[in-house]
Amino acid sequence: SLRYQDSFFFFFKQTNHIFILIFSFLFLTFSLHGHGSLLINTNGFVSMVDPPAEEEYLGKMPASFKMMAALLGDLDNSDGQGRVYYRTDISPDVLNQAAEHIRQAFPRDNGVDPSSTFIVTWENMAARGTSGRGDGLDAKRNTFQLVVVSMESSSCTILLYPRHHLQFLSTSVGGESKLLEAGFNEGLVTGWFWKTKQGDYFQITTEEESSIRDLTEKTTSGQFGVWVYEIGSSPIFLSITPGMVSGPPEDEDAIPPAGTELPRQHAGDYSTYRPENRPRYPELEIGYPDHRYTPVQPRYPDPVPPQIVVVDEDEDLNVNVFAYNLETCAHNRHKCSAFADCRDYSNGYCCHCRPGFYGNGKDCVAEGKPQRMNGKVNGRVFVGNSALPIELNNNDLHSYVVANDGRAYVAISNIPKSLGPSLQLLSSLGGVIGWAFALEQPGYQNGFSLVGGVFTRQAEVIFYPGNERLNIKQQFKGIDEHDHLVVSTELEGRLPAIPLGSSVQINPYKEIYQYDRNLITSSSNRDYTISSPDGSSQTSSYQWRQTVTFESCQHDEATREVPSTQQLSVDQIFVMFDTENDLIRYAMSNKIGSLPEQNPCFTGRHGCDINAVCRPGEGLQFTCECTTGFTGDGRYCHDTDECRETYNICGNNAVCTNQPGTFRCECLTGFVFASDGRTCIGNVYVHHSGPVDHCRRGSHDCDDPQRAQCSYTGGSAYICSCLPGFVGDGRVCRDVDECEHDRCHRDAACSNTEGSFSCQCHPGYHGDGFQCSPTSTEREKTQCERHRESVQAATSSSGIFSFFRPRPAVGQYVPQCDQHGAYEPTQCHTSIQQCCTPLCIDQAVTPAPVGPTPRPDVHPVAPGTHLLFAQSGRIEHLPLDGYSFKKEDAKPLLHIPDRVVIAVAYDCVDKMVYWTDITGPAISRARMSGGDISHVITTELQSPEGIAIDHVARLLFWTDSMRDTVEVSKLDGSQRRVLFDTDLINPRAIVTNPAYGRIFWADWNRDGPKIEMSNMDGTDRTVLVKDDLGLPNGLTFDIENQQLCWADAGTRKVECMDPHRQLRRQVVEGIQYPFGLVSFGKNLYYTDWRREAVVAVDSQAEKETEEFLPQKRSRLYGITTTPTQCPQAYNYCSNNGGCSHLCLPRLGGFTCRCPDGSAGSCEERNL
Repeated sequence: SLRYQDSFFFFFKQTNHIFILIFSFLFLTFSLHGHGSLLINTNGFVSMVDPPAEEEYLGKMPASFKMMAALLGDLDNSDGQGRVYYRTDISPDVLNQAAEHIRQAFPRDNGVDPSSTFIVTWENMAARGTSGRGDGLDAKRNTFQLVVVSMESSSCTILLYPRHHLQFLSTSVGGESKLLEAGFNEGLVTGWFWKTKQGDYFQITTEEESSIRDLTEKTTSGQFGVWVYEIGSSPIFLSITPGMVSGPPEDEDAIPPAGTELPRQHAGDYSTYRPENRPRYPELEIGYPDHRYTPVQPRYPDPVPPQIVVVDEDEDLNVNVFAYNLETCAHNRHKCSAFADCRDYSNGYCCHCRPGFYGNGKDCVAEGKPQRMNGKVNGRVFVGNSALPIELNNNDLHSYVVANDGRAYVAISNIPKSLGPSLQLLSSLGGVIGWAFALEQPGYQNGFSLVGGVFTRQAEVIFYPGNERLNIKQQFKGIDEHDHLVVSTELEGRLPAIPLGSSVQINPYKEIYQYDRNLITSSSNRDYTISSPDGSSQTSSYQWRQTVTFESCQHDEATREVPSTQQLSVDQIFVMFDTENDLIRYAMSNKIGSLPEQNPCFTGRHGCDINAVCRPGEGLQFTCECTTGFTGDGRYCHDTDECRETYNICGNNAVCTNQPGTFRCECLTGFVFASDGRTCIGNVYVHHSGPVDHCRRGSHDCDDPQRAQCSYTGGSAYICSCLPGFVGDGRVCRDVDECEHDRCHRDAACSNTEGSFSCQCHPGYHGDGFQCSPTSTEREKTQCERHRESVQAATSSSGIFSFFRPRPAVGQYVPQCDQHGAYEPTQCHTSIQQCCTPLCIDQAVTPAPVGPTPRPDVHPVAPGTHLLFAQSGRIEHLPLDGYSFKKEDAKPLLHIPDRVVIAVAYDCVDKMVYWTDITGPAISRARMSGGDISHVITTELQSPEGIAIDHVARLLFWTDSMRDTVEVSKLDGSQRRVLFDTDLINPRAIVTNPAYGRIFWADWNRDGPKIEMSNMDGTDRTVLVKDDLGLPNGLTFDIENQQLCWADAGTRKVECMDPHRQLRRQVVEGIQYPFGLVSFGKNLYYTDWRREAVVAVDSQAEKETEEFLPQKRSRLYGITTTPTQCPQAYNYCSNNGGCSHLCLPRLGGFTCRCPDGSAGSCEERNL
């Protein structure tokens, strides 16, 4: 615990680091023998004079004043977690400890007799601008010490740093990232003729980031993380002499020195030095480090210049000279999860998840809540007998777990076709995720309950009979600011070769996990069957061995005993290499513990909402209970809007933003977060000294400068915006995976990087990756060139005149192609002297309209979210910048003359736009990156007016207002089935909720308008809304907030409803004649027939914010968005559920259905 005479800085708030008097410059003046006064500064240094404003020394060393910098940077303790302690100490124990450190650093000096010590501890200091962002996560923090030891003829300084590592290495200074510094600065000195000049700057660290890490990994005293310097007699800085010892103790049996043995500290930020292991000093020739100062010769005879070397961590060196007992909850509560309690024990503290949550206390998640994982995959894998490896470079890994039934899904992107089939054997890449969140049987715990989110998993796989070996290393790094578990994966070794097009079947298996305190091991043998395209099959096996290492809390003796062995049962294993999208997919169901129980909670067959936890009862009885942050009856759970339902939940001077399962608080300008991370308190500097440029000060809450930019807007206001290559609100920015948007040429490989991407042509092609051409063969003719030749060939003569160049008949339209073979942007019909743009393709000449064609001078749609809207015979795209229109970048995406496009929908997986056409009639699609139009449905249609997509189950839904039907098919139009053909008059808009297996549609029957809902398999049809409706034209479903919204041209309102609780609210009224409607984030966007415009509505502020008028003025129809990433949603049909034909999701399960008119081996069943 703290010594009774320790004082500390606590109540001052450093908000802007202009250190003036009491408000910001925190100092203590005391008398130190031979040195007068020392002033303590929260920026990690002590000085001999009042320092100037921090702008004059932060990032601009050497400074004009004398200072000793333990860890100089723009540090922050304004949230109450960071503190600065100090004390003078003349107790014999401390003086002996100080003397022992000095003797070990200067072994030839026998006259070490300290008279006093002055000890300063900077504890849990954060980098300015990183603490208290309001997202429930604590900032990274550093703790370090400086000790000044006074002796009769000289003084020494001892610097101590944490044993493991510093949590951050730089701070933001003037909007730029500046490394932390340590050293001794002499300041300005008087030279000849009373002129001043800059004195010496003894710089311990350099301009390399590694030198900051070295503070914990190197030494001048033979002790890990301890740096000792003689600083001379009064006045200070006459000489700076580093300790003479270059390495750690080498003799484990060394004779202990005389003196008091230092007490050990328990597993804290500081380890404990054992004086009985007195170091020996190797006879080595060692040189001075490269510091910016004039070297001073040591006082010792025949000096050996010091060398700083890395200390071997296996030596278990410790440091506990001047450490406080920081291993208590009072100092470490911030290391526990926001959903955990901290408890003190005799030897230290432990974190424990609160009721309703599970984990190891440092990572806690809500019971029953689905879990998401993101990460990267790297490595080198050989396939079969190949002598060349296949490189994996930052391939994206995404995973989703339905925690209340133990079902885990994993996908890895951009897998080469030469590797993808063989990767089907590695279902255990996702197996560790299944183990972490396996469905727990009574008395057993899954991996996350035991080890939390930080652990390392290493595995070896041996395949028989070929003895191929593969090593897997996975680092689980905890939960990030997006509430996702982060994992990095490395693969190294060889896999058996599997032909492209082969499928792999892995049988259900059981695996025994053996548990020790910080180690978990398992091994098993598994069989798999390969089915080749030619119909043959082969069964082989592999052996699997793995270890999981983690850090447990050692102090809680009452921790629940974990069985020494636990059984993991894995079934419903699905593996597939998706050749169209170059994705490897794994899915499996996981249960931990023996399985005698048949209660649905333990089998996963309970039907609870995916955001609910199943509570077992007697026998087969059970109840469903919504997880924290959601409300409902357990079978239907909806997000709790804490901001609306709990008055002033963030306190005064704050703004509350609702998020699924939680909420976020943000302080108003001029206020900062207190230590609870929610309550906003006055910013001392702002209230006393006027406006603040937070961008320059670094006191903003924008994301990391590598991802976001802070822009000062006057007063104390600023805005955050993501840099190119990232998306978000500026406070949280995520990398855009440009490779998902087909940015490279079709004959090139795309590699995503942080904030950018690169393209490289495939072997056999050359170019810059954006344009690739065959190396030695002639370029394939384009659509335009083939079209032109077909017209010319059709009118060419034969016989004696056949050698003349073919000429088209008079009046015949001939397409014009550019030098690259693409259609010219302006097409002219010379015989009638008319031109049009874009592609005016005579549909009498070509049987199918041409879709968006990639051209060197017309780029495909850029990454980011766009609005797509229909305007008669064309589809236009309107980019968004955040929620605002980028009007200057609006342009046509697709032009189809003589067609009337009504509804549009977007498939975020294949990046394709779908639309309905009532003149064909037809349902068609085209890729956003360009290419031909393909027809999906062309028969048995009369007036298809609504269209919707389930991107998870890969299903297409539509309405037909003449046939009065609601129908479904696969995305390619196959396996078509009518879901409803009764009690419908004018069905139009239709939308999906893939996570719940639901569809919603509107019927604008003037005599009885209504909005209905059903499961995707056609069960549980229900009328949601029938009162106070007029002409419900537009319909959209907000997956994130679980809100169904509609635009009504009769009532002239936009309204929303929670379909689970059936709570209805009005968003705006008095609009004119809306048709289409779509949601994106907090905004709704609708098309209006009378205004001939796209209108933006802020659904939270309940007001219109913007209008876009297309260049061509006419009625606008359907509208949709093109999100950069698919919404995180999963259902049981993500892999077709094992159905022979249609897999149709429903809440808690799915149904296998046969298409209409099917015959043969189609089997219908409910699961």
